[in-house]
Amino acid sequence: MSGQEKWKGKACEEMVGCKAEQVWPFLEDFFGLDKWFPTLATCHAVEGISGQPGCVRYCAGFKTPVDDHNKGTDDGDGDVNWTKQKLLSIDPVEKVFSYSIIDGNVGFHSYISTVKVLPKEEDGSSCEIEWRYEVEPVKGWMPEDLDSFIGSGLRVMAQRMKEALDNQA
Repeated sequence: MSGQEKWKGKACEEMVGCKAEQVWPFLEDFFGLDKWFPTLATCHAVEGISGQPGCVRYCAGFKTPVDDHNKGTDDGDGDVNWTKQKLLSIDPVEKVFSYSIIDGNVGFHSYISTVKVLPKEEDGSSCEIEWRYEVEPVKGWMPEDLDSFIGSGLRVMAQRMKEALDNQA
């Protein structure tokens, strides 16, 4: 433990014309993050059953704001960003789940996130994805780097989910 106060942040992305019930299944698929998160090359099960607390996913190939020009791509030198993430809790009724990063090479320690889908309009015709996070200060990062990483990632995820829903219509 560093003794420093954890960094805490929140990113929100409104999805106009998308109902919470339509968006939740995309997020509930814990092993399917690579379908939505930008630059994430792979996401697969390490242990457990997707959507059950205790399951673990391996995520690799994503870029971060502090990567040099080669890191984050799997160019064969083994210098690819990766994390193992454990589902801590999930509530399909409230459309919320929490997970922690339990291992990885991007310097995140004591990282915990909560992702929630909230209805926005009175009639539920729009929703918002809220991604809250906390982590011990990360070597080589500024809090703004993490805010940017999560915020831009969530923005692209929301765009991709909206496109998927538009294509279903």
